[in-house]
Amino acid sequence: MLKITGYPDRYSVAPGETIAFKISLEEGDGFDARLVRVRHGDCNPEGPGLKFPHVPTAIDGRHAGRPQRIDAGSYMQAETVPALGSAPFTFFAMLWPTLPSRGPQTIAAQWDPVTQRGFRIQMLEGGRLALIVGDGPGRQAEFALRDGMLVRQWYAIAVAIDPATGRVMLSQRPVKPYAHVFDAGFEETSLKVSLPSVEAPFTLAGCHQADGTVAEHFDGKIDGPVLLAGFHAPEQHQALLLSPQPAALRAGIIAQWDFSREIGSTRAVDIGPSHHHGELFHLPTRGMKGWNWTGEEHDFNLKPEHYGAIHFHHDDLYDAGWETSVSLVIPEELKSGPYALHVTCGDSDETVTRENYIAFFVRPPRRRPKGSRPKLAMLAPTASYMAYANHGEHITARGAELAMNRLLTFGHSDVYLYEHPELGGSLYDCHADGSGVHYSSRLRPVLNFSPRYHSWLGGHGSALYQYNADTHLYDWLDFRGVDYDVITDEDLHEDGYELLRDYQVVITGTHPEYHSTRMWDAMKAWIDRGGRLMYMGGNGWYWRIAYHQTLPGVIELRRAEDGIRTWIAEPGEYYQSFNGEYGGLWRRIGRAPNVICGVGFIAQGFDVSSPYRRAPDADNPRAAFIFEGVPDEIIGDFGLIGGGAAGIELDCLATDLGSPPNMLRLASSVDHSPMMLLVNEEFGVVPPNIGGDTNPRVHADLAFGETPSGGALFATSSIAWCGSLSHNNYDNNVSRITWNVLRRFLEDEPFPVA
Repeated sequence: MLKITGYPDRYSVAPGETIAFKISLEEGDGFDARLVRVRHGDCNPEGPGLKFPHVPTAIDGRHAGRPQRIDAGSYMQAETVPALGSAPFTFFAMLWPTLPSRGPQTIAAQWDPVTQRGFRIQMLEGGRLALIVGDGPGRQAEFALRDGMLVRQWYAIAVAIDPATGRVMLSQRPVKPYAHVFDAGFEETSLKVSLPSVEAPFTLAGCHQADGTVAEHFDGKIDGPVLLAGFHAPEQHQALLLSPQPAALRAGIIAQWDFSREIGSTRAVDIGPSHHHGELFHLPTRGMKGWNWTGEEHDFNLKPEHYGAIHFHHDDLYDAGWETSVSLVIPEELKSGPYALHVTCGDSDETVTRENYIAFFVRPPRRRPKGSRPKLAMLAPTASYMAYANHGEHITARGAELAMNRLLTFGHSDVYLYEHPELGGSLYDCHADGSGVHYSSRLRPVLNFSPRYHSWLGGHGSALYQYNADTHLYDWLDFRGVDYDVITDEDLHEDGYELLRDYQVVITGTHPEYHSTRMWDAMKAWIDRGGRLMYMGGNGWYWRIAYHQTLPGVIELRRAEDGIRTWIAEPGEYYQSFNGEYGGLWRRIGRAPNVICGVGFIAQGFDVSSPYRRAPDADNPRAAFIFEGVPDEIIGDFGLIGGGAAGIELDCLATDLGSPPNMLRLASSVDHSPMMLLVNEEFGVVPPNIGGDTNPRVHADLAFGETPSGGALFATSSIAWCGSLSHNNYDNNVSRITWNVLRRFLEDEPFPVA
C-alpha cells in the first residue's frame, strides 16, 4: 500500500513565491523531504532510467507528519436561517434521487449533532421519505412513508411540522405518474418527541456530525427548496411555483432558494424577503435541468427558470482542506522547469511504498527584463493532468482489458485509489450514482500527477499517459542542453497572450487535450503573430473546458454530443456552469484542432505502437532542414511506449477541418493493429472497417507548414513520439528530426511565405 500522499497548493509557482505542501501519513509521525528536479520518470529498463537530481534548499530534512483525511460530499449551508422549532413550518422541494439504494441520505436539516436536537428530513434506503426529530440523546422519533421514490424521477416532496402539537405530515408525489406504479405517498401522524428550537445552520444534502464532518449526503438533484411558515398541505406547493405567488403564501416565506440564479458561483440565492443566502460546498453540479425542463431551450442563459436544479453527490470534492506540512519560498535563482518534493517515511518494498513525488512547476519570474528570457517555452498541459486526475475508470469499468488487448497491472497508487474513493475521480469517471464527473480539482492528492506513476495504459513496462510520458521530453531537452521555461495551462488561462508574446517557440507535452477559450484564443493569437509551435503529441486541443471564475484550481467539462467519451452529458446540460459557454468538442463549435496545430484527432488504440514511413513531401526543399542527416524511409520503429513512435492516440491532416493547405505531409504511420480504431466523430454510420489493419485513414501524419507571418507549425501527431527520443542513447531518427526542427525554430530568420 501507499503510505504517504500529498499535494501542493498550486501547480505553478514563480521565484520568490511560496508553495505549500499538504502531506498525509498512513503510519509514523514524520517524513523526510527534499527538492528534486524532474528529468526522467520512466523506469522502463530499455530507457535511460530514473533521473531526479537533488536541488538543495531550506526544505531538505525531517518534518512532522500525521494522517489527514478528506470529508467529501457536497451540500448547501445557510447560516442565517432562524431556529425553526418555535412555530409550525413546512419544507417544500422538487427531488430527483439518483441513488436511493444508499441510505439514509439527508435532504434538509437543522440539527445540532452534539446535543442531538433538531430535525432531519431524509430519504431512507429504498427511497422512502422520512423525518427524524430529536430533543436530546435517547429522545428521537422517526416517521417514514411506506413506499419509496423511484430512481431518476422527479418528485414534489412536502414535510410539515407543528412543534407544539407534534403533528407532522409527509408527502411525496411524482411529477410524472406511471400506470401500475404506486410511488406516491401522503401520511400524517403525531410524534411523541417535541421539536426544540435549535440554533444551528440549515443544511441541504448533508448533515453535520459531532466530529465536525458532514455526512449522510443526498445523491441526486434538488430544485426550488422552500421553507414556509405555517403547516401547509402539499397542494400549496403548486401555488408557490406560480408567478406571481399568492400574496398570503409569499408573506409566509422563510426562505426560497432559486438555484437558477448565479449559476457560475457557489452562492445559493434566497429570493425570499429575508435573503437567507446559502453557500455551496465541494461544488455540486450546477446548470442542471430542473423538474420543469421541457427541451424547448438547451441554454440555461436563455431560460434559467428551467435550470433550477443542483445535482449533489456524496463523492463530490473540491478542496481536501489539508493543513500545510511544509512550505518553501522558491529561490530567486531557481531555474524554471519541472520539480517535485520527494517525500519518504521509511523504506519501501514490493508490497509497501513509503515514498512519493509531489510534482509542481517553477514558472519564469513574473517580471523579467525584456530579452532575458529564453526563446523556448514548454507548455505543461496541467489542464489535461487535472482532467485525468485520479483516473479510476480502469479499476471499475468492465472491458478495460479488451480495449487494451491484455491484462492490466495495477500499482500501489491504483490500489490506494480503489480503497480511498474520497480522493475524487477524474473527468473520465462517474460518480457513484452513475452521473459523469463534471468538475476536477487539483486541491487534493492526485496520485497520477507524479513522475514515477506508471499508467495502467502503458503495457510492456512502459509509462504512458500524461505527466510521466512528458518526462521523456524534459529528459531530451536537458540532454540537448536547451534553455527553456516551463509555463502551464493555468498560467496561460490567467495571463493570456501576454504570457506567450515574448517566446519565439512553444513546445507542447504529449497530450495537450484540454483548453479553455482564453487559452485557445491566446495560442491562436501567438501563432498568427509569427509564433513557432512544436506539437509533440496527439489528441490535442480536443475538449473545451472552463476554469472557475473565483475558485482556484478547478476545471469543468461537459461531454456534449460527440467525441471519445466514457460518459455522456444529459441532453440540455451541454453548457458550462462556470462561464455559460457551450461545452464539448472544440471541433463541434467550429474550432477543430487542425486550426491551431495543423492536424486533428483521427484514431485511438492502446496495445502496440507503430513506425512512420517517409512520404513524398519529405523531399520538398521546404523540409530539407527537417531531414538533415535522416535518409531513412522508416522512422520510429522503436520506443518506450508500445515499441514505436506512433501510438496511443493519433492525429492527421484534414484541410476540410482547418489544416492549412500548405502543410507538408512528411511521413505517415503504418502497420497499425486492429485495436487502433477510427474515432467516432469521423463517421456517421458505423463502417465495417474501423481498425488500423483495414482502414487507411487510421494513421498519424508527421507534418510541417509555415504561417503567413513568418512562423511555422510542426506536428508529430502521436502521443508515443516522445517515448522514442532516448532510443540508442538519443541517437536515432526521431531524436534527430526533433532536434533539426527545434534548432531551426530557435533561429531568428523568419520562415519564407512565398
